[in-house]
Amino acid sequence: MPEPERQTRSRLVELFAEHQLHPRHDLGQNFLIDLNLLEFVVAEAQLDLNDVVLEVGTGTGGMTAFLAEKAGAVVSVEIDPKVHSLAREKLAAFPHATLLLTDILETKNELAPLVLQTVRERLAEHPGRRLKLIANLPYSVATPVITNLLASELELERMVVTVQYEMAERMRGAPDTNDYGSLAVWIQAQCDCRILKRLGPAAFWPRPKVDSAIVRIVPDPVRRRQLGDRRFFQEFLRSLFQQRRKVVRKVLSNQWGDRLTAETLSAALADVGLTGSERAEQLPVETLIRLSRRLEPVCGSSLDIDAGRSSDRHLPEPVPNEQNPENQRGDSPTVSTLASFTATLPGA
Repeated sequence: MPEPERQTRSRLVELFAEHQLHPRHDLGQNFLIDLNLLEFVVAEAQLDLNDVVLEVGTGTGGMTAFLAEKAGAVVSVEIDPKVHSLAREKLAAFPHATLLLTDILETKNELAPLVLQTVRERLAEHPGRRLKLIANLPYSVATPVITNLLASELELERMVVTVQYEMAERMRGAPDTNDYGSLAVWIQAQCDCRILKRLGPAAFWPRPKVDSAIVRIVPDPVRRRQLGDRRFFQEFLRSLFQQRRKVVRKVLSNQWGDRLTAETLSAALADVGLTGSERAEQLPVETLIRLSRRLEPVCGSSLDIDAGRSSDRHLPEPVPNEQNPENQRGDSPTVSTLASFTATLPGA
């Protein structure tokens, strides 16, 4: 197996010139050129031949080659046909790397069926294989990729990803802060999440206008099982944090008034130590989980889910990021032209 090509800034500039390409601003293409950081991401992935890696944003294959050098299989997704073609040339010596030319998202709340099926096939090739998301994630799809994967039936061992630094802070948000929202609760309720490094714009080519972060997310199977019906938990979080400054009793009455009597709601709130005058943004993750579990048998899920549809759907409802899109980085070629989404914006 050949040594992975070290795609520095000068090498990328050369490659793009040779192929008469230019980084696409409309796709937010920014490539990780600090090789020490790239190697740090791969090291944090803790890869071996039992691992199947999902990478979102193949780009020119710079990170993909390092992943393929260590993992048993790599499924890498790219939306830009020109850089996809270039990556196929660069990665020809890695037959266990499957390169998909497609959008990672079927919709903002659903992963592409082709990607899910390919991942399942690679996992099934050898018993005991583990799935890991290791990627320089495009900002525009970072939230739906992470949340959809956590909602899916796929069991991830870990994620090591680069994301916008502001998003990383929202993942780690604590109650009574602007960063605390449905994204923070959704991740913290079922995962250990840690910001490993903060990256300045100089780590990428072309340079973005914002800082990035390397984040490690490790799902906890026990905590995931304790959530109960995850689709109901998603709906519950979406309802509460879309109206984060309204008192909990009012939000729940509005959402499930046809199923919850005032007495039943009061009892449920009292059982978890609440009066109902609290706001969602004040409540710890553990309290929200307990309240969701308490209400689940009474309320059930009001989502209209077609039979046979994937559980990747119906995440806490994203809303468009109100920041100037030109101030955001798409990361190593973005896999979607969707507007940037966040589960609940600070201050929303």
